Order: sequence, then C-alpha cells, then structure tokens
Amino acid sequence: MSEFGFRVLKNDRASRARLGRIRTARGAIDTPYLVPVATCASVRALSSEDLLALGAQCALANTYHLALRPGAELIRKFGGLAGFMGFPRPFFTDSGGFQAFSLGAGKAHGVNKLGTIFPGRAEAAGKSPVLAEVTEEGVRFRSVYDGSEHFLDAAGSMRLQSDLGADMIMAFDECTSPLADYEYTKRALERTHRWAEVSLRDHDPRQALYGIVQGGWFRDLREASADFVSSRPFDGIAIGGSLGKSKDDMHEILDWVVPRLDRRPRHLLGIGGIDDLFLCVEKGIDTFDCVTPTRQARRGILYLSPASGGAPANNFRFQLRGARFKTDELPIDPACACSTCRTYSRAYLRHLFLAHELTFFRLATIHNVHFVLDLMARIRRAIREDSLAALRREWLGT
Repeated sequence: MSEFGFRVLKNDRASRARLGRIRTARGAIDTPYLVPVATCASVRALSSEDLLALGAQCALANTYHLALRPGAELIRKFGGLAGFMGFPRPFFTDSGGFQAFSLGAGKAHGVNKLGTIFPGRAEAAGKSPVLAEVTEEGVRFRSVYDGSEHFLDAAGSMRLQSDLGADMIMAFDECTSPLADYEYTKRALERTHRWAEVSLRDHDPRQALYGIVQGGWFRDLREASADFVSSRPFDGIAIGGSLGKSKDDMHEILDWVVPRLDRRPRHLLGIGGIDDLFLCVEKGIDTFDCVTPTRQARRGILYLSPASGGAPANNFRFQLRGARFKTDELPIDPACACSTCRTYSRAYLRHLFLAHELTFFRLATIHNVHFVLDLMARIRRAIREDSLAALRREWLGT
C-alpha cells in the first residue's frame, strides 16, 4: 500500500489557506507548494543537481510525452522517474488527459484552458490536423514526434503511471475546451467520472491517486463533480479542465468547488502565475504545477520582486532584451539570493540571451524557479505567523 499521507498543520484565520505536509516514501512536501514541471523527466535547462541545490521538494512529469519517448517501460527498468532522472524526491505524474485538450480541441480552437488566444494560434487553428480524438473508451492520439497512432484509456494510463513510478498520480480525465457548450461538457464529465472509477480499480495501490474535478465553467457540473470525487476513496483531489475564460472565472470556480471538498490535499492543475499563487492559496489550494516560470525564463522574461520594482502592473517580471539593460550592472533582482543574482549582471545575461548562448537558459531558469519557490516559502511562513493578508498586500496591493 501507499505510504502517502497528508496533515493540515494550521488554517489561516482570514481565508481558506492552510499550511500542510504531504508524506511520501521519498520524503515530505511542505504545502502550499508550486511543483516544478519536468515534462520529459527534466525541468527545462536544469539538471537534477540544480533542482536539489534550489531545494525543490518534488517534480511533476508528463505521462503522454514520456510514454512516447523514451517509453514508460524503459523508465521502469531504471527504478522509475527518481532513478532515471537521478532526482530522489517525490514525483507527481499527470494522466495524459490534458493532452486530449491541448492536442485536440485546444489545437482546433487555438486557445488555452483559460480561453486565451495567443498570437499565431488563431490563424493556425483549423489549418493543421488535430492530434487527439476523444471517444467514450479513451483518447486516440497521434504522436507529436513521428505521427504514429496511439490509444490511451484509463487502465492504460494507470499502467503507464505505475511504470513511471510516481508517488502521486492522476486519474484519467478529459480536459474540456473553454469554448465547449454545456451539453458537451456534461457528456465529457460523465466520461471522466466513468474513467475515474476505472482508475480507482486499476491503479497501483503503492501510488497515491488523485481524482480530478471537471465540469468547465458550469456551476452545477463543477459541484456535481466535486461531490462525486469527494465520495470516492481517492488519496487527493485535483481541480482541472477549463477554468472559465478569465482569472475571475477561475476564482469563482474555486469558490464553487473548494467548500465541497474535505481535508484531503488539493492540487490545481496547470496554474502558477504570481497573483494566482496568492489568490488560489487563499481559496484553499495546497499544490500547483505550471511551466510558466521556466518557459518565460527561456524567452528572456525574468521575475522581479516588489522590493526591486515588481508589481501586478508588470506581472512581476521584465523582458531582458531591452536596450536599457545593455550596460546595467545590477543583478536580475537585487533582492534575490539565487546563485544567478549573486554572480551575474543584467548586462551579461542580456548579452548571453541576444547571442543565443545556451548558458543563458540555465542561469535565467535558476532565477525564475528560485523566485517562485522562495515566494511559496514566504507564503507558508506567513500562514504560520498569521500574516498572509499582509504579505498579499505587500505583493498585490490589495
């Protein structure tokens, strides 16, 4: 059986935020926590030694991508993700269900799960074939690597996640598009609930299984899903799928869902903006996963604390390519204690970025990951000291 456990250590006086600890065979995770994403068994640009030096408590890997390359069975032969990656900490894996959206309806509509249309996506939508088709039995995928066809259902997802050897795994689900209407979302939710039952039946009992609350931006469906998942013997509960068409919608969905959940750990899938970390923690979320910090680092977008000019108006970040940084002797963030900020100037890092030097990706990613992990540590300390509202005002001004 799983060695998984979760304990709430303290509840915030003024919100639903809570200080907690997840226990696994590979170590503990102090929550609230933003889980670094190691999509293909690597946090982009960082080594496992870098992650350990940053104090990363755990990581999340992607079942779909790893099943295609190098193959879950190969990873199993190395003792699972921890042995394959050389990172002896707890792992989450997703189920592959998100790719049903991102390679299917998301690709067809040119949108992300919050309904955001990115430059170029709208024009590309419909001009290339979708790579995922949802059926009642599961999802038919076409590989993003070689175009080969694959089928994944709930039982198959459980087998793959068992081979990957994660400590915490996700039930197989369908993430619907924010453009999906009520009738389609309802049918998708019924499928997700059927797949959840199969996931419960077929998952490796040594792994902690999270059920996933779906239902799009429809209150009755979200509440029905929250009640369904809560009534089943999942070890944890994740909130996924389309979260409306704006962050205000996402916050409203959490207000519908979280009060219906019990004290099991709560994970919010695919969310991790700086403002999200405060607002969603206050609504009762324990863990998050998000590729944004590392993706933005590779694009020269670096995080900045309020002490150094970061604010909601600039999303706590700046673009390093700007000409004004050509001779800037300051570190990325003078208030940051990461190894990049202790060593390198903005001028040097800008030079690396413009010269397409690979070193830049690592140094920038170290900063952004340190930044968000340090912020989560501050949030945990604030909950412990009953000062979360003051910390939020310092960062968000409200």
